[in-house]
Amino acid sequence: MATEKGERRRQALTEAAGELLREGGFDAIRHRAVAERAGLPLASTTYYFDSLDDLVTAAVEHTSRQDLAAGRAALDSADEPLDVVLDQLLGHGSREGGLDAVLLRYEQLVGAGRRPYLAPLMRKLRVELDGLLAEALARAGHRLDADGLRRVVEVVDGAVISALIEAHPDPRGTARAALLRSL
Repeated sequence: MATEKGERRRQALTEAAGELLREGGFDAIRHRAVAERAGLPLASTTYYFDSLDDLVTAAVEHTSRQDLAAGRAALDSADEPLDVVLDQLLGHGSREGGLDAVLLRYEQLVGAGRRPYLAPLMRKLRVELDGLLAEALARAGHRLDADGLRRVVEVVDGAVISALIEAHPDPRGTARAALLRSL
């Protein structure tokens, strides 16, 4: 049975890895960097996580759950539910972070595909994301079935990738325009 102290340390490592993931992507998550950020000994990363893959998985789940919780909370008070959709797809940082924030977000999404061990978690999180997106779109007056929702996300993702390739200064604006056209 895990101790309370052990749970706190594991949580501190998970949060530190999540912060590093948000700031620098997957390459930023290294045992030493995570331990330093958490203020714990280097050996704690291998004590509480079987591998770097396990630590990365914990960080992805942690940050994704934070994003989903923030989206649910924002939806409850949102004047514009479509902003919640854009926040979930492009990241909340896309509101002010512009190109760099969206680029980091999409690098992380594509990077997840290069890590097969993340696939089960990403599929599980996708179901939760789709539920939140469907609810936000319904509140905006657009009820979509699963296929319709998938098409909207594909259109937005495609528009964002094009904006990133072209280094467009406002990928969120591009995404909003694509979203509105697809509805």
